[in-house]
Amino acid sequence: MRKRKLGWTGEEITVIGLGAWALGGGGWAYGWGPQDDRDSLATIRRALDLGIQWIDTAAVYGLGHSEEIVGRAIRGRRHEVFLATKCGLVWDSGGYIHGRLKAWSVRRELEASLRRLGTDVIDLYQIHWPNPEEEIEEAWAELAKAVDEGKVRYLGVSNFDVAQMERLRRIHPIASLQPPYSPLNRGIEKDILSYCAMHDIGVIAYSPLANGLLTGKFTRERVVNLPSDDWRRRAPAFQEPQLSVNLAFVERLQAIAARYGRPVSHLAIAWILRRPEVTAAIVGARKPSQIEETAGASDWDLPAEVLAEVDELIQWREGQLPAPRS
Repeated sequence: MRKRKLGWTGEEITVIGLGAWALGGGGWAYGWGPQDDRDSLATIRRALDLGIQWIDTAAVYGLGHSEEIVGRAIRGRRHEVFLATKCGLVWDSGGYIHGRLKAWSVRRELEASLRRLGTDVIDLYQIHWPNPEEEIEEAWAELAKAVDEGKVRYLGVSNFDVAQMERLRRIHPIASLQPPYSPLNRGIEKDILSYCAMHDIGVIAYSPLANGLLTGKFTRERVVNLPSDDWRRRAPAFQEPQLSVNLAFVERLQAIAARYGRPVSHLAIAWILRRPEVTAAIVGARKPSQIEETAGASDWDLPAEVLAEVDELIQWREGQLPAPRS
């Protein structure tokens, strides 16, 4: 599998990484419904066997459970894995999640993540959200100390804008940004990608398959029958008026991918990897068969005519949606 350099670090990571959000299971505010731990373990190990050498998780995924599963799966294989996780979202005994970036809190989170993951060092430690925003410098300065102590190799951020990254760069270098990016969510194209390129910040994009919509496996019936604890039931992309437009958009993308003997997931992943500023895509999977399918997207350089067709469809989709409220 192809690799790209992660920002200024010199580290080369595969252009597809395994996202472990859904492996946290259900029963929490942003769960994906029930998840069998045996499937999760098999999925992680299969990803490594396929040559995917980095995993992205977060403390909050499954309220610690995703990190525990990742730790179990990589036991004895830690040397094969570039391990990324996140901090800044904490929860109480009732499962209520909120942002906290006090120095003492991120330090406590780091120690808990190291224990759950069964490792002495985290390769990429990221602030999950800039919330509370007034605390981002305090958290970053504390995490820079963890780098000096050898508990973290590189620091990254997730869901930060340009102004927020600029504030942190004065304290310690930013290795990577983790933003959402897909044909359904192109917000980072405006100024974030160019900023990251200018400052040699890697971009590891999450939700390239739009939380499953761009796999081509969703129908209205499947959306209606999502488990009650699947957060996507509340997501605008899975509700009208967006749902009908999104399903029609995916159907048109499938026709393009089919001409090349590819699933639509390959087209979606290859589309974000077309940008040289993007280091890699974080691709979620809940079963080995899912990562077996999507791993094959890494070798597809989209022809100019395909890019033109996709851009035309993106414009069509955006024209079908109601104008944003001012």
